Amino acid sequence: MNHLISIIVPCYNEQESLPLFYNEIILTMNTMKTSYNIDYELIFVDDGSKDNTLFMLKDLSAQNQKVKFISFSRNFGKESAMYAGLQNAHGDYVVVMDADLQHPPQFIPEMYTAVALGEYDSATTRRTSRQGESEIRSFFSIIFYKLMNKISDADIVEGAQDFRFMTRQMVDSILQLSEYNRFSKGIFSWVGFKTKYLEYENVERVAGRTKWSFLNLLAYSLEGIFAFSTTPLYISSFLGIIFCLFSIIMIFIIIIKTVIWGDPVAGFPTLICVIFFIGGLQLFCNGIVGQYLAKAYLEVKNRPIYIVKEKNTDATRKCE
Repeated sequence: MNHLISIIVPCYNEQESLPLFYNEIILTMNTMKTSYNIDYELIFVDDGSKDNTLFMLKDLSAQNQKVKFISFSRNFGKESAMYAGLQNAHGDYVVVMDADLQHPPQFIPEMYTAVALGEYDSATTRRTSRQGESEIRSFFSIIFYKLMNKISDADIVEGAQDFRFMTRQMVDSILQLSEYNRFSKGIFSWVGFKTKYLEYENVERVAGRTKWSFLNLLAYSLEGIFAFSTTPLYISSFLGIIFCLFSIIMIFIIIIKTVIWGDPVAGFPTLICVIFFIGGLQLFCNGIVGQYLAKAYLEVKNRPIYIVKEKNTDATRKCE
């Protein structure tokens, strides 16, 4: 029996890169079909694009029955698009990749070989360089990976990407994690399974503009920290204890200096500085707690991760 490979491609305003990607992926998969006797399906997830992406996907689907599309009612984000693709994928193996060719399709045959032999449950790419990125962005990215691995249970390899080839067992395990606040890099790591990392040099987008600004990446990083670690809560509690002890010690020092040596208490400017400092620390700690409460608030609402406006895929796969 031929293996079926489902390829999931989240798309948001990708009208410029989509034709280039389609030609590359079709060439790769047709070659694999001949060499490995496999079949494949392409599942494009239109994440509320404002350009002609959806129109192009419909046209590709009309030309090629292997092309499926899912269109959201609005932009729900890449994480939601990946989850929707996983839910609608029926392959024995599943690939998640971007449409900008920063995830080279030429790696798929090597990924398939590594996973199909049974030694690995997934294969993914890892960038060995950050050529084309700004130094500030690269610096904060490195710091993020180091911080995540120290404060969370998720073991995220630096430079690892969302471009991933997975077995059906791993995909079904991921689908069991149906949380609203999603951080796929952490989820891929959390579910476990053995992963092979393929190293390669960073590749620039073939067309269009990146959707990830520095602020978007910063927010995504914080999402990962709050999703897979409670260490910030411990830090805020620890800071609260330290400053309480510090204030008690300072009170005793002031009383002793005033009663024994008759020194006057420090003046108004010092008091204002202390108030601002302690007030800022309290706001910082309250903000950490607030982030966790906000995540819990969104989870208990039990809203859908995405809303489909139209699609031509088969029924959504459910995982018990």
